[in-house]
Amino acid sequence: MESLGFFGLLAVIIVLFFLFLYYVPILLWFSALVSGVRISLIQLVLMRVRKVPPSVIVRALIEANKAGLKDVQRDELEAHYLAGGHITSVVHALVSAAKANIDLSFQMATAIDLAGRDVFEAVQMSVNPKVIDTPPVAAVAKDGIQLIAKARVTVRASIKQLVGGAGEETVLARVGEGIVSSIGSSMSHKAVLENPDSISKVVLEKGLDAGTAFEILSIDIADVDIGKNIGAVLQIDQAEADKNIAQAKAEERRAMAVAEEQEMKAKAQEARAKVIEAEAEVPLAMADAFRNGNLGVMDYLKIKNVEADTSMRDSISKTPPEKPNKK
Repeated sequence: MESLGFFGLLAVIIVLFFLFLYYVPILLWFSALVSGVRISLIQLVLMRVRKVPPSVIVRALIEANKAGLKDVQRDELEAHYLAGGHITSVVHALVSAAKANIDLSFQMATAIDLAGRDVFEAVQMSVNPKVIDTPPVAAVAKDGIQLIAKARVTVRASIKQLVGGAGEETVLARVGEGIVSSIGSSMSHKAVLENPDSISKVVLEKGLDAGTAFEILSIDIADVDIGKNIGAVLQIDQAEADKNIAQAKAEERRAMAVAEEQEMKAKAQEARAKVIEAEAEVPLAMADAFRNGNLGVMDYLKIKNVEADTSMRDSISKTPPEKPNKK
């Protein structure tokens, strides 16, 4: 029983010892002290209470002190950590900027970091420019030939414009727009193929990096390929459209002619019906004339003789003449 009590007491002492080391990081304080960083042990304990990892703050202070950065303070590092920033990345960026003679203050670095950009990567890109390959850009010259160009844009990060400046997508969009404008203003696609660097000169003169987080150093045309003959395709489409319009107009005229013909036939049939109706009234009129005494038998016979004579003359006029016999 006494041995069990002894081991239990020992376990409690060990747990309390590690808790003490957790809240009172003596080894971390000693490491800062020998590195030339003045920080009290009480401040390290208070960092634990404020939910700030002392190891991160102390390592950042040691790195800044060794690099000769005097404007990095403990309170500012804690405030940046509590604001959701990346302390390690900020300190790395400050050290790299100092070694490369780039003017970067602690306030600017933390602002860039809180803006969502990797400040350490931005400093590296400012020292070592980055090459961005544009996607294929299709444009049509004035002679109707399509050209497909690919460019390589060399950019360098602009530290002062990283906060609020546009990103790579904007740079690529502007470069693509400049390539389309340059090719579209060329009189012939052959001129572009013979002198592709003219595209780079035109694009660079437009100042495409304004308002962006980058500075364009150069734009190099990597490849130019010939695409479709857009002018010929448009002419073919226009001719096809004109043909369809002409066919539609011809069909409209034909339909109108057919309608007029049907109307004329209807009118002719109506006229024949009226003639037949009128001829049917003639015998009735003659019978009525007989009853009223206005028409006699001799008059009727004369009418019949006239009709017979008229019919005979018509038949004679329709008979073709006989050809004379040649002996």
